[in-house]
Amino acid sequence: MNEWWQSKRRKKRKSKEKKNYSLFELFLDVLFWIPEPFLFPFRLVFWLLRGVGKLIADVS
Repeated sequence: MNEWWQSKRRKKRKSKEKKNYSLFELFLDVLFWIPEPFLFPFRLVFWLLRGVGKLIADVS
């Protein structure tokens, strides 16, 4: 039982270890977030028009 407990503690410690944020991961995050400020206003207008269209369809 003691060996099992020790192995479980080792696995838990490994999962809690601080993971370094690499330059490659930063680059990927930037690539994913660059388009967002440009696309969000168009998405917002699309959602609003779609909502108004559904509202008009439900009323008529």
